[in-house]
Amino acid sequence: MKYSISPEGKRFPLPRPEDYAAEEKRIARLVEEKRKQGFEIVVVMGLGFVGAVMAAVVADSVDRKTGRPRKFVIGKQRPSDRSGWKIPYLNRGLSPVQAEDPEVARIIHRTVKQKKTLVATFTDDAIRHADVIIVDIQCDYLKESLGDLSTGTVEMRDLEESFHIIGRYLQPRALCLIETTVAPGTTERVAYPILKQAFARRGIKASPLLAHSYERVMPGRNYVASIRDFWRVCAGVDAESRRRVGKFLREVIHTGQYPLTVLDRPVESETAKIVENSFRAAILAFMDEWSRFAEEAGVDLVKVIEAIKVRPTHSNIMFPGPGVGGYCLPKDGALGMWAYRRLFHGRESLFKFTPLAINVNDTRGLHTARLAAEALAEMKRKVKGARVLLLGCSYREEVGDTRYAGSELIVRMLTEQGAKVSVHDPYVERWWEFERQGDYPHQTHSLARFFKNQGKLKKLKVSRDLKASLSGQDAVIFAVRHRQYLKLKPEAVVKRAGKPLAVVDAFALLDDAKIRRYLELGCAVRGMGRGQIGRLQQELQSARRHSRKRS
Repeated sequence: MKYSISPEGKRFPLPRPEDYAAEEKRIARLVEEKRKQGFEIVVVMGLGFVGAVMAAVVADSVDRKTGRPRKFVIGKQRPSDRSGWKIPYLNRGLSPVQAEDPEVARIIHRTVKQKKTLVATFTDDAIRHADVIIVDIQCDYLKESLGDLSTGTVEMRDLEESFHIIGRYLQPRALCLIETTVAPGTTERVAYPILKQAFARRGIKASPLLAHSYERVMPGRNYVASIRDFWRVCAGVDAESRRRVGKFLREVIHTGQYPLTVLDRPVESETAKIVENSFRAAILAFMDEWSRFAEEAGVDLVKVIEAIKVRPTHSNIMFPGPGVGGYCLPKDGALGMWAYRRLFHGRESLFKFTPLAINVNDTRGLHTARLAAEALAEMKRKVKGARVLLLGCSYREEVGDTRYAGSELIVRMLTEQGAKVSVHDPYVERWWEFERQGDYPHQTHSLARFFKNQGKLKKLKVSRDLKASLSGQDAVIFAVRHRQYLKLKPEAVVKRAGKPLAVVDAFALLDDAKIRRYLELGCAVRGMGRGQIGRLQQELQSARRHSRKRS
């Protein structure tokens, strides 16, 4: 018997070949019952960070006139050892994704247990029942070098396999909606030919109804709202596909308040997502050099940014932190670069800003490690053997998502240098990038391969006990702007550590008052973009000299 293990360590048996017939009958029976009640059948492929919540949003939607649910959703998840546990989780009314937003757990429980409009399955046969199928299968960009995007490639095997599977079961009048962020051109140049050929093999003369509409999911306190209550862009391969995708989205998303934008072709919708995220990545990368400048010039970049943001045209300028994580920004621009070469056969070296931005963001965490070494040196400590506590390993505040988090690079670099790194995060239970660094996020593509002495990090655990985590530390790195860290008082940190320590502010968590207090307590302080620290230290030393003279 093979098992899939959940993040909490629970073991769930994976289906055996003889289990499929019974599961297909179960799904068929549920579909028949719902069709008699007038339900539309929607299949969501992939129950990850997007698919699980999208499935629940669709299942929670109601007819605008009657107020009654009219969509029965089947979440289809591949029964692998890595993700198969999501199927029994969801069928128990439990969310397979962790979120700060309490509505995530509520909406999944409500649709599974109360409305009974959402179920999960492992069988591909469910696709044959779909009126609409939503594809939420990851499309990744595999980087072969650290800080050099040009050597990587798009990993489309899982996505292409899903199109082949869909083609075997999809009904001629069913709509296939690709929600995955894909390389521009994928819908028309990859998915459509696969589905068209599958239809031909099945003797179906009709053309597939195919559309693209990208999500703008933001894990955090507004997780559900970022799907249901937010602007959408969509496009279809033909007029009927455009009509169907528009109709579907208007039925499940609050397009009255957040109007739907319908573009002419899927490649435009695909490109919109890539440009949108590349723009954001570029803003953050642009601030990296000014962050380094601020440290050298004695400038507090935080105050500079706040001064600039009062101008409405510059209100989206952001402090970059120790790196740009999350699933989208570190890779989306690369999808466009790859599409230009592979799908549109571009020959010239067209892309410059987009890959440069990602390269800068991908390596920013290394500077945090250097600042930690500087602060430790000021405390007369070497990095080798030093106990260093990382506060925050998620990619942004108030979420438990560690994908491509800048914190990973900090841990790996300090570990290579011999530091004893421990980690605290109130939202993360397992840091899979370390525990499964041999095959996560992809086989042979862990960041561990770029650093030395990484083997012991497979045993790295994430603590949720902040008081115990601080005990005996030589250095602390504030890496994520979790509210728990923003509330920390310098006196409490030093008391729990048992001594003055090196303090690194990687994400502008400390204001001048807290920085001064750490300095007064005998700590060495460094900060990304916080060039005023040197001035504050000089002011404190000057005040102490004057105090000694007066005494």
